[in-house]
This record gives sequence, C-alpha cells and structure tokens, in this order.
Amino acid sequence: MPSETDEQIDLSRLPRHIAIIMDGNGRWARQRGLPRIAGHREGINSVRAVVEECRRLGVGHLTLYAFSYENWKRPEEEVNALMTLLAEYLKREKQELIENQIRLSAFGETSLLPQQAQEALQDVIDATEDLDAMRLNLALNYSGRRELVRAAKRIAVMYASGKLDLANLDEALFSSFLYSFDQPDPDLLIRTSGELRVSNFLLWQIAYTEIWVTQIFWPDFRKEHLREAILAYQARSRRFGSVDE
Repeated sequence: MPSETDEQIDLSRLPRHIAIIMDGNGRWARQRGLPRIAGHREGINSVRAVVEECRRLGVGHLTLYAFSYENWKRPEEEVNALMTLLAEYLKREKQELIENQIRLSAFGETSLLPQQAQEALQDVIDATEDLDAMRLNLALNYSGRRELVRAAKRIAVMYASGKLDLANLDEALFSSFLYSFDQPDPDLLIRTSGELRVSNFLLWQIAYTEIWVTQIFWPDFRKEHLREAILAYQARSRRFGSVDE
C-alpha cells in the first residue's frame, strides 16, 4: 500500500536523475567509538535502501559518489577496506540488480582500481548492460575536473584527425564526451552530513541541478530521507535562468 508520503509525492514530476554525495561515514563511526570502516560498511545499507526506493518510485537514473580521485589520499588501510567493500557489494547485489532490471554503469578512471574491484565491477556491468528499468551509476576514482580535461583531450584528438569541426562544437556535443553522455543531467543533488560544497562532483552536469543538503550522516540515510528530498525538490520552481510566469 502507498504510504502517506507516497501520496504527497507527485510521481509525474519525479527527478529523472538523482545524484548523491554520500558523506559522513567516518563521523558516524567516530561518534560511536567505532573504526571508520564501520561507517562505510553501514553506509552500504543506505545504498541498498536508496536504490530500492528509487526503483520503486520510478526514478530513472541514480548516481552515487562512491570514491573520488582525491580519496586515494586517505590512509592505505581505509582505502584497501573500501575497495574490498566495493567488491563485496557488487558480488552480493548482482542478482538483485538483475531481478530489478537495473543497469550498472561507472563514472571515473576505473582502470586504476585494484584488480579485484575492477573485475567485480566489470562483471556486473556486463551482466546488466541490456537492462533498462533504471540506471545506477557509481562514481569511482572520479573527479569532475579530470572528467572535463578528459573530454577536452578527446575533442582535441578528434579535431587533429579531422573527424570534428570546431564550428559544430556546442554544449550538446561536448556533453557527448562525458561519462554521462547517454543520460540526462541530474535534476536533484543530495548531500548528506551538512557540508555545503559539491566536492568536484559532476561539475558540468549540475549546472542547473537543485541541491538539497541534510545534516544526517550517510549511514543513517534511509528511504524516508530520500522522499523528503524529493518533496523539497517538487516544491521548488525550476526557472533555468528565466522567470516565473
């Protein structure tokens, strides 16, 4: 049965694409006197809850900022544990994604991930490539600035080889060189833990994205918080540089 919150959500005006900066795992663990990896492990339950709810509501695209290019600066023990958790998550959730017709994609320089994580990621990407009920993107070893530099380099190579006329280069064509080339830009960006920055995430794609910040740490984020964010999104007027009529 639909919940009261479901009745408030206008399913005809859902965000087509939701992006989430999953922040606060370490602080969640520290408050409980636990090692940081305990926060990351609990955060997997939040990932599962959000993916399930987006699929249930009918959100078409969900992008999760799982590991940034800058995260390599963290202690080696934590990074290794994160990569192990990633591989475990992918292996455990593979069948669930298939049953729910969810296609997995990755944004970022995934060739630099440890072999175990690369293999688990590619296995799920291959197994779900023909599914179309929802798209789940994991941003892994991702940097918004590096993505833009990567796109510029690819454009330069095509121009030098005579395959691209700069007169035809516009925003739509530039977007085709990004990781998200076949997906809509995010309508809603959620950031947990109260931090007020975008942290080098989808810098091109979030030009007109609505941002919703919560003080809740990611390990505590659940379906009700996602619905709260969607309701806040639906209460806003999206003008894209224009004015309300």
